[in-house]
Amino acid sequence: MVSAWFMNEDKSVDQREPHQMDPPQPVQLEKLAELGVLYLKIESDDWDKDEALSKIRKERGYTYEDCITVSREKLPNYEEKLKVFFQEHIHDDEEIRLCTEGSGYFDVRDRDDRWIRIELNKGDMIILPAGIYHRFTLDTKNYIQARRYFVGDPVWTPINRPADEHVARKQYITNLQKA
Repeated sequence: MVSAWFMNEDKSVDQREPHQMDPPQPVQLEKLAELGVLYLKIESDDWDKDEALSKIRKERGYTYEDCITVSREKLPNYEEKLKVFFQEHIHDDEEIRLCTEGSGYFDVRDRDDRWIRIELNKGDMIILPAGIYHRFTLDTKNYIQARRYFVGDPVWTPINRPADEHVARKQYITNLQKA
């Protein structure tokens, strides 16, 4: 089961640390769902043949996938990419990641602009809605392998904050107000 919590935003602490509050302030899946963040657990060692994953891909229209390995040894321009991943941004489309090895964190903003840290481990699948402010970082193990899914052709373009006037952000805010 995924773990999520409100973050201590102490910038003097390495971004890869858990950044737990004292005392910790856990966030339940229902709270993430209210923000449009979906979490699924996929128990498999054969991702290409997993029936639950195939069903999700079909239902949500994911037609393209690839795999990314984020580690010093495997990712070209590693340091630069980590800085880009950790810069707060939105996307025009959903961001879908399935952790197949290792671990890391996605941070998302709640309705009050507070950071929620979501820990991903093997089998954790997260779907971030278009327009949500978010960022990604490795944890202290410095390794994650993830499958990325897309509807149609892949688009990796981050739109850095501030992006409140962007159409995807406006639609996201409208959807939050309806919920």
